[in-house]
Amino acid sequence: MTALNVSQARFNMIEQQIRPWNVLDASILDLLASVNRDAFVADAHKSLAYADLEIPLGHGQCMLAPRLEARLLQDLAVQKTDSVLEIGTGSGFMAALLAHRAKQVLSLEINPELAALARSNLQQAGISNVQVRQADGAAGAAADGPFDVILLSGSVAEVPHALLEQLRVGGRLAAIVGDEPIMFANIVTRVSASEFKTRTPWDANAPRLQNFAEHSQFSF
Repeated sequence: MTALNVSQARFNMIEQQIRPWNVLDASILDLLASVNRDAFVADAHKSLAYADLEIPLGHGQCMLAPRLEARLLQDLAVQKTDSVLEIGTGSGFMAALLAHRAKQVLSLEINPELAALARSNLQQAGISNVQVRQADGAAGAAADGPFDVILLSGSVAEVPHALLEQLRVGGRLAAIVGDEPIMFANIVTRVSASEFKTRTPWDANAPRLQNFAEHSQFSF
């Protein structure tokens, strides 16, 4: 893609996909206009970098559609003082967006090749406040917490309580929760040591994160 084509594709992504999905925070729109999504996409898929679809990353994983990434970022209201945990690094694009908003980001990626790719992509993008760790994210990273923000970059049947416990009071967790064909964004705020408040502001399907528990299939 030429620089002109990238510029036009990015403009179209923001105006035709992201704004219509009620992402109206000017700072997030500016961020999406400045971080090169195509730098986090394999050469074979560069032409799709700004399209309204999930982009394959190999190893059975893919990037979320841009509108999902943008809406999750907006709903989490990440602050410059925040410590963030991301589960499911993929190629590192969401970690890059989070890094621009937060103080520091710890991103867990179960696949070692994707973890290495994400580290390389983030380094080339000049982002230094993200640590990519090759690890099973289903358990989170309690030893590094508590966190102000936890983002699951994929879907789960339900959010494990062990992850919610890694939120600081006032902290927010975002995940796509449910089973196809019906999943909802869950934005969970830790109100106190024992109380959590959940909003489900929109619905969207997303690929499954690995190793999170599924619902029991037994029926009684």
